[in-house]
Amino acid sequence: MESREKLIAKDLLSIKAVFFRPDEPFIWASGIKSPVYCDNRLTLTAPDVRNDVENALAAVVREEYPECEVLMGTSTAGIAHAAIVGHILGMPMGYVRSSAKDHGRGNQIEGRLEPGQKVVVIEDLISTAGSVLEVVKVLREAGAEVLGVASIFTYGMKKGLDRLAEAGVKNVSLTNFDTIADVAAEIGYIRKEDVARLIAFRNNPSDESWIGA
Repeated sequence: MESREKLIAKDLLSIKAVFFRPDEPFIWASGIKSPVYCDNRLTLTAPDVRNDVENALAAVVREEYPECEVLMGTSTAGIAHAAIVGHILGMPMGYVRSSAKDHGRGNQIEGRLEPGQKVVVIEDLISTAGSVLEVVKVLREAGAEVLGVASIFTYGMKKGLDRLAEAGVKNVSLTNFDTIADVAAEIGYIRKEDVARLIAFRNNPSDESWIGA
């Protein structure tokens, strides 16, 4: 039976949600140059892939976080996924804004959340983990017990892994950078010789020797 990691990797590649540009890297908001850009929002407009992704996220919540009472999406990419997974599981959901509103009730957490409730954060992807850990911090300050994170994709960067470990936050991703690189090479989406360059980036993003290699 095909692994979940490989199935989701194939799904993302099938709808061209993963972009590879090792010779003309993308620049992230953090300034990091990356040979890969993963746009998981495209899953929302591909019903078959969306079904795979949402059912897999629901399975992660059931299997890894059976005590979960509320799902909280990250803003904005995690909101739709949290809503769909909440529907599948018959579970309440909300989301966390990047900052509190400057009008109305000034909420940063949208949806009802009671102190002590057990929460799983739904995220689309994790790189250095800064964004998702900000969401975890807000939820913890509101009195929630954050059981962990369920995400679609992780780069598996050391900085992100270290940050999650330091904050005591568990993350379970549907697929990962290594799997997507391997599957992309298998199906001819990228050249086999580019896989080593991609892994070199993942292992040390600050070393840009992979560019043009």
